[in-house]
Amino acid sequence: MTVALDRPTGISTRSRDPQELLNAVAPHITELTINVFDSGMNLWDREIALLLRDHTMVRDMAGRILANAVMYVMGSIENPDVHLGVGKLVDIGVHQLILDTPVWWGLCRLYNGGRYKHHAPFIQRRGDGLCLRTADFLRTQGWAVDEELWAIDGADCSPCDNKVPDSH
Repeated sequence: MTVALDRPTGISTRSRDPQELLNAVAPHITELTINVFDSGMNLWDREIALLLRDHTMVRDMAGRILANAVMYVMGSIENPDVHLGVGKLVDIGVHQLILDTPVWWGLCRLYNGGRYKHHAPFIQRRGDGLCLRTADFLRTQGWAVDEELWAIDGADCSPCDNKVPDSH
């Protein structure tokens, strides 16, 4: 049996612009809206500001990390049966999205059919090249992956569980 999820009108998940995809989440944020929107920033700038607040990096690097994190999250949502994983550097951006829970819930509402996308890592990192294979896969899906960010960790990948339904 095939099940099709209805997407909200006007939202295209075929966009390959991470900033556009993240900013499109704003109308779908229903919790803690004052906290999220009090700065007057769009979601992209908010997540960049949070990365810069919590990590030692320049704005350009924060943007690169966030863009690739959005690519990875969208790739895992659009392809739930494909096992994907990130290295330590891109995972900083993935964790930023997850930790900003009103934004994460909005992202799940908009792009994952309202289902929560769990984060269920194992303790030990994988060393089987999954990170590099993920970058290759995302490229085939039309994403402009940042080769340098994915190559930094190479075979040292996130310890994500491919057995937990709808986790990354």
